[in-house]
Amino acid sequence: MALTKVQRRDRIRKRIRKVVSGVPTRPRLSVFRSNKQISAQVIDDVAGVTLVAVTSLTKEMAELGKMTKIEQARLVGKMIAEKCVQKGIQEVTFDRGGYLYHGRVKAVADGARENGLKL
Repeated sequence: MALTKVQRRDRIRKRIRKVVSGVPTRPRLSVFRSNKQISAQVIDDVAGVTLVAVTSLTKEMAELGKMTKIEQARLVGKMIAEKCVQKGIQEVTFDRGGYLYHGRVKAVADGARENGLKL
């Protein structure tokens, strides 16, 4: 029997997580994408702590008004990069979370790169 979309993504996500890990010197930038929103968080897997988190549901995003999902994703990438730089995090490993590196996931990565974060 064929896998559902969710099962397939979960299998890919687990395969990625075997290789990608966040350490204190280079934490993991994890992306979650739903149909309407996108969120990203920087995680130190050794300590099991989320260092920085940003979502498209924040008040700052709502104040900017209506925008496309890709614009929202790029803005989330920009905001997470700014918060990371404030905390002294310069480099992260990118965890695409089982999604294709395309569209909104790529926009988050590009937004983070443009604002001083090394992926």
